[in-house]
Amino acid sequence: VQLQASGGGSVHPGGSLRLSCTASGFTLDRPAIGWFRQAPGKEREGVSCISSLNEITDYSDSVKGRFTISIDKAKNTVYLQMNNLRPEDTATYYCATDLGHSSSYYLCHSHPRDWGQGTLVTVSS
Repeated sequence: VQLQASGGGSVHPGGSLRLSCTASGFTLDRPAIGWFRQAPGKEREGVSCISSLNEITDYSDSVKGRFTISIDKAKNTVYLQMNNLRPEDTATYYCATDLGHSSSYYLCHSHPRDWGQGTLVTVSS
C-alpha cells in the first residue's frame, strides 16, 4: 500500500488549494480513504474521509461547507478541495486509509493503518 500526497502550499486567507492522494498497491473500490491534519502542538484531526465503496463522506465540523472530498476511481486518486482557507487550517495534511474498513466515519475517527507522506498547507497573510 502506497499513498502519494501532493498539492500543499502557501495561500492567503480566503484562498483555495486542492490536495491529491494517489493510491497504489490496492484499488479504491471498497476501503475508506481520507485526509488528516496535524498542526504543531495540536492533536491529529480527521478532516474528511470518503468510502470508495459507496462514496459516503464524512467531514469534521471545522471544515464543513469549505472543504470537499472526492474520488476518481479511474485514477485511483482522492482529492480534497479546500476553499475559503483560514489561518487555523495551517497544518501538515496526510492521506490515510485502512483496507479493512469501508466506513468513512469510522476511518475519520480511528487510527488508520496506512499513511502517506504529509503535505504542508500554510494559510497566512
